[in-house]
Amino acid sequence: MHHTRNILPLLLAATPISVCAQTQQGAQTEIKSAMTDSVHRITEVVVQSNQMLGSKFEARNRTGSAYYISPEEIKKFGYTDINRMLKSVPGVNVYEEDGFGLRPNISLRGTKAERSERISLMEDGVLAAPAPYAAPAAYYFPNAGRMHAIEVLKGSSQVQYGPFTTGGAINMVSTPIPSKFSAKLNGSYGSYNTLKSYASIGNRFKYTGFLVEYLRYQSDGFRKDEPNERTGFQRNDLIAKFAVQTRKEEGINHLLELKFGFANETSDETYLGLSESDFATRPYFRYAGAQKDNLKTRHTQWVATYLIKSDSKWKITTNLYYNYFFRNWYKLSDVRTGITKAERRSIEAVLADPETNQAYFDIVTGKKDYIGEALIMRANHRVYHSRGIQTKGEYRTMLGGGYLTAELGIRYHADSEDRFQQDDSYSMKDGRMSLFLAGVPGSNANRITTAHAWSGYWLGKWSKGLVTLTAGMRYEDVDLLNRNYTKADPRRTGKVRIETPNHARALLPGMGFNVKVLPVLSAFGGIHKGFAPPSATLNQKAESSVNVEAGLRWTTQKMKFEAITFNNNYSNMLGSDLAAQGGQGTLDQFNVGKAMVKGWELMFHYLPLPKRWKFQLPIQLSYTYTDTEMRNNFESSAWGNVVYGDEIPYIYKHAFNAQIGIEHKRVEANFGARYNGDMRTAPGQGKIAEREKIPAHLILDASLKVHFNKKITLTLNAINLTNKKYLVSRHPSGLRAGHPFGIYGGLQLQL
Repeated sequence: MHHTRNILPLLLAATPISVCAQTQQGAQTEIKSAMTDSVHRITEVVVQSNQMLGSKFEARNRTGSAYYISPEEIKKFGYTDINRMLKSVPGVNVYEEDGFGLRPNISLRGTKAERSERISLMEDGVLAAPAPYAAPAAYYFPNAGRMHAIEVLKGSSQVQYGPFTTGGAINMVSTPIPSKFSAKLNGSYGSYNTLKSYASIGNRFKYTGFLVEYLRYQSDGFRKDEPNERTGFQRNDLIAKFAVQTRKEEGINHLLELKFGFANETSDETYLGLSESDFATRPYFRYAGAQKDNLKTRHTQWVATYLIKSDSKWKITTNLYYNYFFRNWYKLSDVRTGITKAERRSIEAVLADPETNQAYFDIVTGKKDYIGEALIMRANHRVYHSRGIQTKGEYRTMLGGGYLTAELGIRYHADSEDRFQQDDSYSMKDGRMSLFLAGVPGSNANRITTAHAWSGYWLGKWSKGLVTLTAGMRYEDVDLLNRNYTKADPRRTGKVRIETPNHARALLPGMGFNVKVLPVLSAFGGIHKGFAPPSATLNQKAESSVNVEAGLRWTTQKMKFEAITFNNNYSNMLGSDLAAQGGQGTLDQFNVGKAMVKGWELMFHYLPLPKRWKFQLPIQLSYTYTDTEMRNNFESSAWGNVVYGDEIPYIYKHAFNAQIGIEHKRVEANFGARYNGDMRTAPGQGKIAEREKIPAHLILDASLKVHFNKKITLTLNAINLTNKKYLVSRHPSGLRAGHPFGIYGGLQLQL
C-alpha cells in the first residue's frame, strides 16, 4: 500500500491536474507538490478518510472555493478561539460575543451569523451541531484547541455536504491516530488566570492503533463585577480513538475506527450587556443582575467509522454516529417593578433604553432594592439528541481519455430538541440577589421538536488536459414535528398537546469547472442551488437560493493569489427568533423572503526570500467584501419592521486580515492584523445609526516560538497588542466588548 509503485496511479486519479502543457520546470514543481500531498494522503488514508480536502494542494485545485487551515497554521498563533483561527479565510464573517470563542457566530458568504446556524458544521465529516435539522442554532461548538486542521468549503463543489448548502461547510478535523508512538504535553498560562493544558498519547502498530487526548481550558474572564465573585469558565474535553485494520500490499484493505468524546463546561456567562454610557467608561464591567447567571453543558459523542478500500480504484466509508448534548443556561431574562404584566420588561428592552426604563435599570444594576419578583431568571433547560448513519462510495477510473472520480453518498439522520424551561424570581437587596419564588419545571417552555431526514448525493469529477469539470446533485428530505405539551401539562401526560408538523424536500444540483489558462493561472467557477431546512412550523417553506461564483488562481513557488466573486440570490431566506439577536428566544424561523448577497474574496500568499536562505518572511493577506440586500418588506420579533433594500445585520461589509512571519530553524515570530469595517446590528440602509453600529476596529496579535530542540518548544502569545477597547456586539442584551490585551506563556513537549 505504501510502495512507490502505487503512488503515481493514485496521484493521477486523486489529483487530475494536467501538466502536459506546462513548462518542464513548472511541471516538475506541480508534480512534486502533488506527489508530496498524495503521499501524505496515502500514508494517512486510514485515519483521515473523513476530511473534505486533506491538503492545501487539494483546496487550490477544487472547482469551487475552498480553504484548508493546516496543522502548521493552527500552531502559528496557538489560538484556542475559533473566531481568530478563521479570520484569515476569505468569505468567512465572524463576530465575537464572549471574547474566547466559546459560542462563535460564523457566517459564510452572508448567511445568518447568529449561533452559526446557517453552515453545515461537522467534526470528522459528521454533523456536529446539537440538532442541525430540528434546532440548528449551534450552542455547542467543538473545542478548536484540540483540532488538527480546519476545512472550509464554499461554492458549487459542496454538493456532498448538507443540509445547509447556500454558504458552505466547515469541517473540524480532530487529531488523527499517529503513524508511530507520539506523546504530547502542552500548557500555557497568562492574563485573567487563563490556563490551557493539553495532553495526548497515541501509537499505531501493524494492525491496531489508539489515541487518547485531553484538553482543559479555563479562565477567570475579563468581565468583572463588584465584589468580583465570578469564576469565569472551565472546559474539559476528552477524546479516545481505537482502530483496527488490515495492511495488504495488494487487494482490499479494511479499517474500523471507534471514537468516543466527552466534554463539559461550567461558565458564568450572561446575556446581560452594558448601557451606552457604562460601556464608554467601564467596558468590562458586569451588572449585579448577572450574578446568578451560569451555563452548564455536557456533551458526548460516539462514532464508528468503517473504511473498505481497494488499491487505487475505489473505497467506501461508513459512519455510524450518536451525539448527546445537555445545556442549562440559567440567565437573567426579565425585570419587574410591579405585579402586572405591563410592569415586566425584557433585559433587551431595558438596556436598549435605560433612561425610559430607569426604574428597571436601577434594579438590574443593584442600585435599587426590590423585595419581590424583581429579577426573572430563566432556566433554559434543553436536551439534544443527534444520531445517524451515512455511507459514501468513491470510484476512480479512466473515461474518454481523462480521469473520472465518481462519488455517491446517502445518509439517514434524526435529531431532537427537548425544551423543559422554567422562570425563577429573585429579589434584589444591597446589590445581592436572593431567591423569592421558584418556578415549576416546564412552566415556561415544554415541548419536543424532532426531525427525521434522508439525504443523498452523487458527484462526478472528470479531468482531461487542461480542464476539470464537476457535476452533482444533492437530495434532502426532512420531516419535522413540534410536540408542545404547553405550560398546563408539565408532567407531559399528553392530555394537552399541540402537534405541528412540517415537511420539506429538495433537489439541489451543482456544477463547476477549472481550466488551466496558463501554467500558473487557473480559472474556475460554478453554480449550485442552496437549501436550509425550515422549522416545525405549519407550511413553512425551506430556504432556497441560486448561487454563482467565478474566480482566478495564480500559483507559483513563491506566490499564490486567488480572487473570487460570488452572488447568492435567495428566493426565500429564513431568519430565526433568537434571544442572542434580540428576539424572544423561541428559535422559530420566519420568512425573510427574497434577498441578494454578493461580494469579493481575495487571498494572497508570498515568500519574498529565496528558499536557500536560513530564514523566511511569509506574508499572507486576505480581504472580503460582502454586500447584502433584502428584497421585500416583512416584520418579525427579532428584526422588527424590515423594508426593501435593508441590509442583513451582523455582517461586516469589509474584512481584512494580514499576517507576516519570521521563520528560522530555532525561532518563529508571527504578527497578525485584523480589520473589520462598520457593521449593522439591525436591518437598515444608508448611513448606519450610532445606536445600531459596531464601529470599525483594527486588532493586532503576535506570537513567538523558540525551539530548543525537536522535543521542547517555548511559546509566547499575545492578543490585542494595543489593548484596544472595541465593541463587538449589541446583542443579546446591551453592549459588550471584545477581548482586551492578553499575554500567555507556554511550554510544548513532544516525544
